[in-house]
Amino acid sequence: MTSSLTQNRPVHLPTELMFLCLLALLWGSSFMLMKISLQEIPPVTLIAIRVSIATLFLFAIASYQRLSLPPRGKIWGALYIQGFLNSFGAWFLLAWGQQFVDTGLAGVLNSTSPIFVCLITLLFMRQVRLGGRKIAGAFLGLAGVVLIIGLDALAGLGEQVLAQIAILSAAVLYGAAALYGQRFIHLSPTMTAAITSLWGLVTLVPLSLVIDRPWTLEYTALPVLSAVCLGVLNTGVAMLVYYRLIRTLGPVGVASQAYLRAGVSVILGVTLLGETLTLVIGTGLMIAVFGVVLINLPDRRKDRRPPPASESPE
Repeated sequence: MTSSLTQNRPVHLPTELMFLCLLALLWGSSFMLMKISLQEIPPVTLIAIRVSIATLFLFAIASYQRLSLPPRGKIWGALYIQGFLNSFGAWFLLAWGQQFVDTGLAGVLNSTSPIFVCLITLLFMRQVRLGGRKIAGAFLGLAGVVLIIGLDALAGLGEQVLAQIAILSAAVLYGAAALYGQRFIHLSPTMTAAITSLWGLVTLVPLSLVIDRPWTLEYTALPVLSAVCLGVLNTGVAMLVYYRLIRTLGPVGVASQAYLRAGVSVILGVTLLGETLTLVIGTGLMIAVFGVVLINLPDRRKDRRPPPASESPE
């Protein structure tokens, strides 16, 4: 299969940063849509609807692009692992933890995925060089998120430990997904996104039928429309952008959108809800953006290498 984007193509950084901002916008706005949908749709069913709609959308795109399925083999199992890491496994941990942790603290904990990418790379991927500037950018971005959300958000740190561990575990899974996803650079982003969504559908729809019995629920238009938007835009389109960025910006780069999500919430609050942009929040936003830029500036030496062909699951 010929990918639409090859690893050897020069990266136009401004374009990829625009895609990174788009991904942050899509994933950052998903919390608002989920809150609307959860008024009537239980969590497991909502996620099942989300991945089901995304699967239909992504396979429609794959059909339009005349892409063929990869051959049966290890790659299908590897794509299931990727789906667990980046979607339904992480989403479950995050949803469970957010029941017991304040939104602000949850936002800080969930934005740590770039740091976990750095830690996993340093500890387990000795063949990959990670520059000090990227590590500094990862911690600087987190500091910006803390300022955006507010230092008061850290007041609950250490309480509800299991819930906080669950949210941090979701961030670890997101970080691992960014690294693990490099092995699929020989597939098109569309097909990678479609198959991982398909695995989410296969896993979650049966659980939804058993746990929530969704046919017994009553639905109104707004929560359903929010769920449809989550499936098409915040999952389908977002996954296309995500797998593109893994190929162009690398795992630390794509994970850095976690810092921009906090900025998205600020911008949405100011433009839609009339909230005030304070000096501290504005400073935090600038620091977070500066951290993202540090992470994504190209190095003289490549700090990441695609896995050898022998390591790619076939």
